[in-house]
Amino acid sequence: AADEAKKAAGGHVGPITKSNVVIDCKPWDDETDIVQMEKAVRAITMEGLRWGDSKLVEVGYGIQKLRISTCIIDHLVGLYDLEEHITNLEDFIQSVDIVSHNKI
Repeated sequence: AADEAKKAAGGHVGPITKSNVVIDCKPWDDETDIVQMEKAVRAITMEGLRWGDSKLVEVGYGIQKLRISTCIIDHLVGLYDLEEHITNLEDFIQSVDIVSHNKI
C-alpha cells in the first residue's frame, strides 16, 4: 500500500489531497441528447480523476442539465483543465459551472 501511495504521488512532495467536486453541465437546448452528453463527459479521462454519481436537474422550459460528481487528486487534476475538457464537447455542452468543491 505504501508503494502504491508513492507511485500515485508521482514525485509530489507533501500530503496527497483530494477534493469532491460537483459540476453542472448545461446543454444547448431541450433537443440535446442528455444520455449521450453524459457518456461524452464520462469518457473524459485524466490521471487522478474518478467520476461519481449523476442526476438530471430541471432548468425550465423542458430543459434539464446534468449534475455530476467527481473525486479528484488535487495535484494531478486542475479544475480549469477539467472544465476546459468538458466545454470542448461543443456538440452537447453550452456551459459548465462548479456547484461545489470540497477538500477531503
